[in-house]
Amino acid sequence: MSFSFSPNMGPRSAISQFGQEGKDGRFFNKGVILGMLVFIRPYRRNMLLASLLLLIITGLTLLTPYLIKVAIDDFIAQGNSDGLATIAIWIAATYLLLYLTTMAQQYLLGWTSQRVLADVRQKMMDHLQRLPLSYHDRTIIGVTVSRVINDVSVINDLLTQGLISLAGDTLVLFGILIVMLTMSPRLALLTFTVLPLMILVTAIFSRSAKGAFRLTRQRVAELVGSLAENINGIRVIQTFAQESFIEAQFEEVNNNNRQAHVDAVRLSFIFLPSIEFLGALATAVVLYFGGRAVVSEELTLGIMVAFMAYVTRFFQPIQELSRIYTTMQSAMAGGEQVLNLLNTTPSILDKENATEMPSVSGQIQFKAVSFQYLEGQPILQNVTLDIAPGQTIALVGPTGAGKTTIANLIPRFYEVNEGAVLIDGVDVRTVTQASLRAQFGLVPQDPFLFAGTIADNIRFGHPEAPMSAVVEAAKLANAHDFISRLPDGYDTQILEGAVNVSVGQRQLLCIARATLMNPRILILDEATASIDTVTELYIQEALDKLMAGRTAVIIAHRLSTIRNADMICVVDNGRIVQRGTHTELLAEGGLYQQLYNKK
Repeated sequence: MSFSFSPNMGPRSAISQFGQEGKDGRFFNKGVILGMLVFIRPYRRNMLLASLLLLIITGLTLLTPYLIKVAIDDFIAQGNSDGLATIAIWIAATYLLLYLTTMAQQYLLGWTSQRVLADVRQKMMDHLQRLPLSYHDRTIIGVTVSRVINDVSVINDLLTQGLISLAGDTLVLFGILIVMLTMSPRLALLTFTVLPLMILVTAIFSRSAKGAFRLTRQRVAELVGSLAENINGIRVIQTFAQESFIEAQFEEVNNNNRQAHVDAVRLSFIFLPSIEFLGALATAVVLYFGGRAVVSEELTLGIMVAFMAYVTRFFQPIQELSRIYTTMQSAMAGGEQVLNLLNTTPSILDKENATEMPSVSGQIQFKAVSFQYLEGQPILQNVTLDIAPGQTIALVGPTGAGKTTIANLIPRFYEVNEGAVLIDGVDVRTVTQASLRAQFGLVPQDPFLFAGTIADNIRFGHPEAPMSAVVEAAKLANAHDFISRLPDGYDTQILEGAVNVSVGQRQLLCIARATLMNPRILILDEATASIDTVTELYIQEALDKLMAGRTAVIIAHRLSTIRNADMICVVDNGRIVQRGTHTELLAEGGLYQQLYNKK
């Protein structure tokens, strides 16, 4: 049995549940924007400088067509070659300055973007570390990964690039409107005849895009969740020869993701060409009516050429704004999910007046403890238990009886619903979680090792421990001999999934890790399960040395391993129904004898 609770929820339903978050979101969600702008605050000087560069870029963009108009009307038409050379230099200088300021702004935004991206992901990682096991029990790993990687990325694009582009395009758009109306009100109004059509197209697009882009965020989360689940379960998949079934299952999820993105992109592919067509129509209007005005000498050629340039630039911001719109849609959907995660309040918090748990002797008390993971589904009912310092207690019982839950409540991985858990007479809810858990050592049934060296894994709970202490802990855990035989010894790199060491060796390393912590209280989740007989002897010997003089709570599956426990508690339906030594319980009969006879 693993040392964590998993609610009775399949991965598909969990992913689907997560994907439904924020489905009623809006195109512009003020709460999302304000919530995410907090991460830009440390870089507000950079964003201010980028905004100043934006003003320069906008001014230069508006200036260049006007300079061309001056060149045509004041110098070319007048045959003034000297003046033409001067204005040509000015135009070249304007384009060069536009290039340099644009390059500087893009570099500044890119640098800021990566900093903000890293900050948001770090914030999410820090928050995930503080969330209790109950959150991680009900959340698919792949969904969490999608939030941290994909959703944060699209939000970052909006915050650091999209908002600046939105401001810039809006400035250019209104600037061109003013210049065009100043140069030729009649021709400007003729140009604007396409705007009602453009507004209509945009309205239709926005109505369809809201759901489409939100669905893409949901489908991405489902895809990543399915992928993570299948990779984690590859051994089971291959053992049961279900590769074809899993491939078909993933194909369905993958196709759903593809279709959602195709639908979203299709909207963009319809919308953008529509804007381009209307822009071309406006250009044709200017060319026809402006050309006639030039022929009739109502307008100069320079004004018409400048007008043509302004019309082209007028629709470029509109096209860019449509692109930002799609980014905004994705960012709103992703932002809702990110803020939902960041706003998830940990169900287990240190009280404001929480104190540090001092070094304990190891007394554990359960006082009328009741607990449930889900409302209306009690797991423990009125459990009372006293464990003396240095005592070894074994918890046995049928699967789902509540053994692991009792062990989980001692270091306050979950919060009791009724009653209290006390360590040395101190309610665990009155001390800080970190100081409480520093008193514990855990040896799980499924040993987990991190990527890194063997030495780093042993000193995981005590990173500053000297190498001599690491070696001594390994010797006490019977791990030193096999480590010494490895080519790189304690510097051997543990591969992902610890595939380069056996299950028994992983367990010995976990025991060494717990030994180095020198805990007063140990929780052992049947550390010898699924181990060969020879390795079991090494592990049991290491555990005996580790438990000496310490309080130990053993979740037992093999009753033969807990015969020497000071007290055995038989758990059934959330209650302790029997307690005593191995001999006493056998003599008493009941559930313990039934379990023992089944071994």
